[in-house]
Amino acid sequence: MNKSEINLADIKAFTVIAGQGSFTKAAEVLNCSRSHLSKQLTHLESCLGVTLITRTTRAQRLTEQGEAFFNRCRSALESIDQAVEIAVDNAQNLQGSIKINCVGGFLGEEIVASLVNDFIAKYPGVSVELDFSSQRVDLLVDQFDLVFRMGQLEDSGLVARKLMDITNLTLASPKYLRSRGFPIDPKSLKSHQCITGSVSNWSFYHVDNCEHKLDVHINGVFRCKNGRAMKHSALAGNGVVRLPELYCSEELSQGELVSVFEDWRVADTPFYLLYHKDKFQPARIKKFISFTINNFMKYTRE
Repeated sequence: MNKSEINLADIKAFTVIAGQGSFTKAAEVLNCSRSHLSKQLTHLESCLGVTLITRTTRAQRLTEQGEAFFNRCRSALESIDQAVEIAVDNAQNLQGSIKINCVGGFLGEEIVASLVNDFIAKYPGVSVELDFSSQRVDLLVDQFDLVFRMGQLEDSGLVARKLMDITNLTLASPKYLRSRGFPIDPKSLKSHQCITGSVSNWSFYHVDNCEHKLDVHINGVFRCKNGRAMKHSALAGNGVVRLPELYCSEELSQGELVSVFEDWRVADTPFYLLYHKDKFQPARIKKFISFTINNFMKYTRE
């Protein structure tokens, strides 16, 4: 027996011949010639080393081995047909699950979570698992379908759709500024209390000349990677903080936080949706991508 030369087409041809009871009917079903079917059956029997169908000029009959092989193959092919139908159905219909990794904090918990909830309300056949783990993930290894990510991206084979540029501000509460005064420029932050996240070096550029840059090493009195916690610390008067504007738009409008610099700015942070380059992408993934691209910005204004 030579298993390596057995192919699915020959097995399917055999099951049709056996099921139809004749080469002529099987040839009509498969839209091929009787001689082609005969060659396929002969090749299969040769690979297996057994006779599956005894045939004469008038009739054909399954051998004992052929009967057992037919029953098992028919069941297996039915399972394959079902698997194909399910795969095509999942690819073309809006159903199934989507696994998403996202930055946490305000962006993930407020904006992306709201977008996801509206999506599953609109497409109830789709379920979403939203993961806020902060480590850089590998979409293939970690089995994520989509990733929302801040910051500059490393070159990869993934598709990156920029959703927005996040405006960053250097802020403090009036209470803090009354007690410590406004910093003159970024260098003077070394003598101020600062609230930091994961970055200890703050970079600035001058509004009149973006090539004029200053990098300042910050020693924070409060360090936390959570934007909400950093904002609350700044509101309590504990120091100068860098935050995305959309994290604290209400506090800015009410004067609870104010910008400490007029002439110096922090670079914007790009925000991306990442996904695999796949021309056979399931319909639910395509729909979520288009829904995100078309609707994302409205969630930043709510």
